[in-house]
Amino acid sequence: MTDCGCDKARAELEELLHDELCSEDAADVREHMAGCAECRNEFRVGMVLTEVVQRACRESAPDELRSVVLTRIREIQAVHTAPRAVVD
Repeated sequence: MTDCGCDKARAELEELLHDELCSEDAADVREHMAGCAECRNEFRVGMVLTEVVQRACRESAPDELRSVVLTRIREIQAVHTAPRAVVD
């Protein structure tokens, strides 16, 4: 294979992180990263960020906090959706 280069590797890192590349493109990017510390490091940063976001999405707020937030949302919605008097 021919090295795909940093431009192509960086352009496809996000798709590689999410397993969205065809096997040939994924292999090209992985081959490039094997010899390019800069792209490999960028990929590692992407992996860490992806893991942190995924973990944060699995976490839920404590029941008391959820209750407070939902109550406040309902209060705001009530103010913004209440019918307004028509002034002639």
